Amino acid sequence: MQVTGKIVVVTGGANGIGKAMCEAFHNAGAAKVVVADMEAAGARAVAAMVDGAAFKCDVAQEKDISHIIEETERQFGPIDLFCSNAGIGGGFDPMSVNAGGASDEPWQRSWAIHVMAHVYAARHLIPRMKARGGGYFLNTISAAGLLSQVGSPAYSTTKHAAVGFAENLAISHKAHNIRVSILCPQGVDTNMLRSIPKGPQSGDGDLTPEQVAQDVLAGLEQETFLILPHPQVLGYMRKKTENYDRWIGGMAKIQARMRDDLGE
Repeated sequence: MQVTGKIVVVTGGANGIGKAMCEAFHNAGAAKVVVADMEAAGARAVAAMVDGAAFKCDVAQEKDISHIIEETERQFGPIDLFCSNAGIGGGFDPMSVNAGGASDEPWQRSWAIHVMAHVYAARHLIPRMKARGGGYFLNTISAAGLLSQVGSPAYSTTKHAAVGFAENLAISHKAHNIRVSILCPQGVDTNMLRSIPKGPQSGDGDLTPEQVAQDVLAGLEQETFLILPHPQVLGYMRKKTENYDRWIGGMAKIQARMRDDLGE
């Protein structure tokens, strides 16, 4: 897919990877970039930079996503590419005292944002895309969805679920000319990364959001399902599936080092 002349929506577009993608799509000639974010002022600022449009949006609310889709198509025309990019980094406990956590709140919030937001976008866009002969979903997930995230069971679990949904989305609607890509970086220099404890997610170096956005453009052009800004992740995936027990043992050693670093 070439984004030139396309109408694109980016959730979580006010900062980080989302902002960089908005800028990259604009520079690549997108007809209109719609910036959606809970931070309305930030969304407006990015939209002004890319001659786009801004919406305040909590992706955990189906009505907000439905509203963005309806208003974008009413004002600008059919959405060609929907980037379900918003995410949170809550629920981290580097000591991993109890994988079940202490309350439901981080699990529920992570599930709503990392899984149901993708579901809502598909629920409201698939009928439209089928009727007009195709479309594209880009879901920002994480290498944690393919591997794991030491110190955050809620993040890891919901990111794994997001991969599972994207796979089914791609399988179910390939015949309808609806394409799907998932973006799965490791460490990216964003506010979210800075808000969580240091860990193996940065072991191969933190990329800039702008670098990741360029990888997105290349992945969309090739229409690859899996976009890996950190190519090392593919090797880690192979090692995981070749010997699951050895991989879990290695991850447990990383967890043990994190506990030692924190003085337990």
